[in-house]
Amino acid sequence: MLVKVFGSAVFGVEATTITVEVNIDKGIGYHLVGLPDNAIKESSYRIAAALKNNGYSMPGKKITINMAPADLRKEGSAYDLTLTIGILVASQQIQAIDVDKYIIMGELSLDGSLQPIRGALPIAIKAKEEGFKGFFLPKQNVKEAAIVTGLDVYGVENVQEVIDFLEGKGNLEPTTIDTRAEFYKDLDFPEFDFSDVKGQESIKRCMEIAAAGGHNIILIGPPGAGKTMLAKRLPSILPPMTLREALETTKIHSVAGKLKEVGLMNQRPFRSPHHTISNVALVGGGSYPQPGEISMAHNGVLFLDELPEFKRDVLEVMRQPLEDREVTISRAKFTVTYPSSFMLVASMNPSPSGFFNDPDSPQTSSPHEMQRYLSKISGPLLDRIDIHIEVTPVPFEKLSDDGKAESSVDIRKRVTAAREIQSARFEQMENIHYNAQMNTKHIREYCALDDVSKQLLKTAMERLNLSARAYDRILKVARTIADLDAAATVISSHIAEAIQYRSLDRDGWLG
Repeated sequence: MLVKVFGSAVFGVEATTITVEVNIDKGIGYHLVGLPDNAIKESSYRIAAALKNNGYSMPGKKITINMAPADLRKEGSAYDLTLTIGILVASQQIQAIDVDKYIIMGELSLDGSLQPIRGALPIAIKAKEEGFKGFFLPKQNVKEAAIVTGLDVYGVENVQEVIDFLEGKGNLEPTTIDTRAEFYKDLDFPEFDFSDVKGQESIKRCMEIAAAGGHNIILIGPPGAGKTMLAKRLPSILPPMTLREALETTKIHSVAGKLKEVGLMNQRPFRSPHHTISNVALVGGGSYPQPGEISMAHNGVLFLDELPEFKRDVLEVMRQPLEDREVTISRAKFTVTYPSSFMLVASMNPSPSGFFNDPDSPQTSSPHEMQRYLSKISGPLLDRIDIHIEVTPVPFEKLSDDGKAESSVDIRKRVTAAREIQSARFEQMENIHYNAQMNTKHIREYCALDDVSKQLLKTAMERLNLSARAYDRILKVARTIADLDAAATVISSHIAEAIQYRSLDRDGWLG
């Protein structure tokens, strides 16, 4: 008897429906075709044990299973449940008339219980698009798949529950989630709050500007000055995600298998990889491409602590994704694209000893050591970082002050108001949503300067020995400062503040 059941494969952040054809005929053997990987080939042992432990048996006949389209590589153990149901129906051990109306996915344990799978959300979206009635999957993944409305999503704990439902014996209820309630939950209670930070008012202001314009930022200062503490609090002042952004972000984390019984993600991601990270782990890839850290930080923050400690070639692979806001991974037979629109926040010590320019500590690094240390960061990468700010240690008086600093919720209100101004400004433009994404044409149009501002910028560039690449960055940041002030035009005070945020362009840092 020939039976068709349906599973799904995930490539990039999109799913493709897989038709699993099971044919049982005279003879002996188990033949699995359609480019399965080793995890799928090993499924016969898991299936045989699970069937026996649940009162069923592996047919002692010739079993031929084709996974169509047969020229598409299939990977992972998530097809165990699909194959099991197909074998049971084809061998007439169960009667399941409507089996072709469902997508069935799950990894089997030997006792018949189910283990979680990756990519449940993209699979559910594709199942709804193709008109399937429902989706059976492990209970651990049910919340992410239930975000999709118009599809019956059944979270099951073992293979017997699926069998009973298909035979009309079980009483399995589809899981429903109120997406909007899930989305707005805990928005005003960030885990890390700026009210915990003592002093550092100028750095907080800098962070607010970076968040308002989506600018990349680098913090330079000695050990213990609070660089990491400040960076961890940046997501708490970013504007709340839109439903579209939340869905995009949740899809990527679903594909990577990182959701852990969470429905829709409503907090912007914060990723902080260690400096020993490899190229592939950062941008994504592998023999079966998986999203890297830059894609996991999509719509959120990627924090690189101690930037010069990262391998130079690892930092260089970020240059193209920083510009294009997506990363494309090519293999011989296919290409996948992962979105990677993130805010880069980096921190570094000013010298190998960490105490360059600190009046209270002796300088222990020679000019040659300084140059070698700073040269690990290339000019083109620094060119993509709009704001450079020096972080100084907090004095005792500020640390011991019992007063409460401004909370993240209050700062976020100002940031959100500035972002709304930018959204209205770039409404007609497809790929531009905030100031950091402006190109030269937009800078000329939206950052027009009066004579006073032009003269101020000219003087600053000459006196501080600022590089030519700093010019556009200063104008972008000045436009964001103007938006925070709700000003229609950029004036000299906005330019003056923006000039302060180019520390690494000054003579004496990188020369």
